[in-house]
Amino acid sequence: MSKPEKIVAIKGMNDILPQDAPLWELFENTTETILKSYGYQKIVTPIVEQTALFSRAIGAVTDIVEKEMYSFEDSMNGDQLTLRPEGTASVVRAVLEHNLVYDGPRRLWYKGPMFRHERPQRGRYRQFFQFGAEAIGFSGPDIDAEMIMMSRRLWDDLGLQNVRLELNSIGNAEERNRHRADLIAYLEKHEDILDAEAKRRLHSNPLRILDTKNPAMQEMVNAAPRLLDYLGEESLAHFNGVKALLDKNAVQYTVNPRLVRGLDYYNRTVFEWVTDELGAQGTICAGGRYDPLIETFGGKPTPAVGFAMGMERIIELMKGLGEPAEPNVCDVYMVHQGEEAQLQSFILAERIRDAGLDVVLHCATPTGAGSFKSQMKKADGSGAAFAVIIGQDEIANNAAQVKTMRGEVGEQQQAAVPFEEVVDYLVDQIVGSHDHGHDHDHVHYHP
Repeated sequence: MSKPEKIVAIKGMNDILPQDAPLWELFENTTETILKSYGYQKIVTPIVEQTALFSRAIGAVTDIVEKEMYSFEDSMNGDQLTLRPEGTASVVRAVLEHNLVYDGPRRLWYKGPMFRHERPQRGRYRQFFQFGAEAIGFSGPDIDAEMIMMSRRLWDDLGLQNVRLELNSIGNAEERNRHRADLIAYLEKHEDILDAEAKRRLHSNPLRILDTKNPAMQEMVNAAPRLLDYLGEESLAHFNGVKALLDKNAVQYTVNPRLVRGLDYYNRTVFEWVTDELGAQGTICAGGRYDPLIETFGGKPTPAVGFAMGMERIIELMKGLGEPAEPNVCDVYMVHQGEEAQLQSFILAERIRDAGLDVVLHCATPTGAGSFKSQMKKADGSGAAFAVIIGQDEIANNAAQVKTMRGEVGEQQQAAVPFEEVVDYLVDQIVGSHDHGHDHDHVHYHP
């Protein structure tokens, strides 16, 4: 019989392995804590949505809709479905469907996998994880500034360096239309300089040409009409309000007139947090205002602003700070030998868990249960504070051996503790001396 062919992961869809988990947990816990401190509530939306949701929200003439979405027909009922490529459209759909802003504005946050069929590169994958926040029902520049300051707090709390803020305003639809007409006319005069991608976008999405990375086009693009010069009184007042709040809170930023959005639903404030440490893909967080989107979905005109960040890119930056200290797998490791000892270990392990401690019970492998020596090696590797040891002698004496594992060799102690007293003994030792509190969420870096 031939050996079965090995199945590997789909290109661009990666596993997150146990050794990587501490960094992910540090990022997720820090982000959730900050979002909660600003009054944001969690929302969870499905991974699969109707294709029309994204084509209407993002715009049919965009790279995402044209080339990157994982779309398919449901063979059961013929529905056109898509794996979500971003989070905002799904959140807005849920807000409308469940009438969440009926009693006032909402601050919401989400996290989860998104899917785009693009070329995998550092920190950018076909299945990627995204954290996002959406503030729906707020119209002033204050919420825009809050979003930016909230993300800055995350970089500070994570200890990230060399992350800078770029800011712009893309006004409203009327202002963009006037700018668009002049921009197309300008670009047509320089059509000989445009690359194939720019020529394709010339009439469908000319704003995106301003964001080109093609060196041959930079001088021409720098001299193009600036959208900022087309802003009316209201848009300018809003933008100046955002800048004033950031200035008062010592948030440094650069106004980048070429910072635009390829998605149709953005207006007014747009911002990005960027770094030079990830190569060409330097944006780690992008956001902005999208007041027209909810009306596009059939809702009442409702102002909104949000941001999203790719978790993989931020994890890449965090790796440069050193590895986070490895969290303990458990508080207690149960070591046992013999059938009766195994039964007693199961009973004790459950009682210890009932008391709020984490317990790993040694279980057999294909090579057997393992000697006391090999089990103690496993106990040491688990990071447990204590090993509870039960063998035939312990069964006979109705008492377990409880060994401290974390001190220096000379400080390690071992005590015979009656089975009925083991739980209280461990709780006193762990909770009392280390203020355990059953909290493994705080992870720290070490170089």
